[in-house]
Amino acid sequence: MSEAPFFELKATHNPHRWYLPVELALCVGRPGQQFLYGGAGLAASIRALEGTTGRPTIWATAQYLDYARPGSIVDLDVLVPVSGHYTSQARVVGHVRDKEILTVNAALGSRPSSLSHQWAKVPVVPRPEECELLPHIWSWSRDPGDLYSYFEVRVVKGRGEQISSGQATGVSEDGNVVLWIRPAKGQPVDSALLAMVADFVPLAVGDAIGRAVMANSLDNTIRFRCVVPTEWVLCDIRIHGVHGGFGHGRMHLFAEDGTLMATASQSVVMRLKDERYAVDS
Repeated sequence: MSEAPFFELKATHNPHRWYLPVELALCVGRPGQQFLYGGAGLAASIRALEGTTGRPTIWATAQYLDYARPGSIVDLDVLVPVSGHYTSQARVVGHVRDKEILTVNAALGSRPSSLSHQWAKVPVVPRPEECELLPHIWSWSRDPGDLYSYFEVRVVKGRGEQISSGQATGVSEDGNVVLWIRPAKGQPVDSALLAMVADFVPLAVGDAIGRAVMANSLDNTIRFRCVVPTEWVLCDIRIHGVHGGFGHGRMHLFAEDGTLMATASQSVVMRLKDERYAVDS
């Protein structure tokens, strides 16, 4: 895992426009076919929204429309049609020149309240150092210098390595995968970082169906409850179902102390390892 910070959004003289240089460290995909990781696009949009409004994100949802390649620049235009006393309703349009890449809708703000409780239960699991390291994420279709190089992933529950090696087959009984995920040294766990981690839902699709699969995000929705300081994020992932070449799942993101920081959900396009891999247009 790289120890260098890898994510930096750039401001402009216009407080409603930001830009993101698309480096390999923000991309996934086969060599020569890399594209901006969807979670990185959502994370950049969240930082742009928070930078423009000065408010924390309550929820944000991204629809992925096209692909941004390494070396390109994604411009992020923030629109805030409604800004109330406590809440702003806003959106981001991300584009490379005149090609729209993603659209993000969001609500931001906070309200004075003494109420704080969570009903989602954190799984009882071993510490990260007691869990097996997942050394290769989609190794059959990725560049070793891509975004996954900046995360350490440890498996609490899952069979990803066995599936990649062809040693495990058959569908999962419950579609549940549990991972500890830690970002590169120097990257704080904040709302943007959680948006990137939330886009790991596709990692569980192969586990659920029992076959090596590349899953590309169609969307990503994240809802923030309470972001607290933590080194590791415990990701409780459940794939709800697959059909017609698409899969659907969710993730609960907990801090090391058991605090539910966020919930996320996604729909993905599935491509099996033995099928021709090419991104849709």
